[in-house]
Amino acid sequence: MKEGKKTNQSETSGLKNTNTFKDQVKQPALKTKNNKKRSRDSYIPKVVANRMARRIAFTTGIPTILGMSVFIGSYLLIIKGIKDVPPSVTLTSSAICFLIGLFGLSYGILSASWEDNPGSLLGIENIRPNISKMQSAFKSTSPEGKKRS
Repeated sequence: MKEGKKTNQSETSGLKNTNTFKDQVKQPALKTKNNKKRSRDSYIPKVVANRMARRIAFTTGIPTILGMSVFIGSYLLIIKGIKDVPPSVTLTSSAICFLIGLFGLSYGILSASWEDNPGSLLGIENIRPNISKMQSAFKSTSPEGKKRS
């Protein structure tokens, strides 16, 4: 690089910046098929999402913590010489806890009320209506469902 000649970074890298920030702000966004507004039915309301998140945290978090604590408990029992725990028992019991947590994820979503009212504590009455809502939503978006209508 010569001292008398100033070079722009875009010139040295071979890239040319034709738009400045002001130009980008002034240009209106082009509408495409993917840029259309979503209908009111295509998103989860914040109240319902928060309700689902609380249920998922509870039904998945507790079994996951228990699954991890099985390893810690087994380790402490062996190290302190209290009990000789076979590795198969440790792995089986932690796997059961993680599996319960996996089912808890589905249960947390399906047991939450998808309406504005919060529903009951366990939410068992919401599972069947929520499954039917999911099935109807998948049927309407699947290619087979579109051919039938």
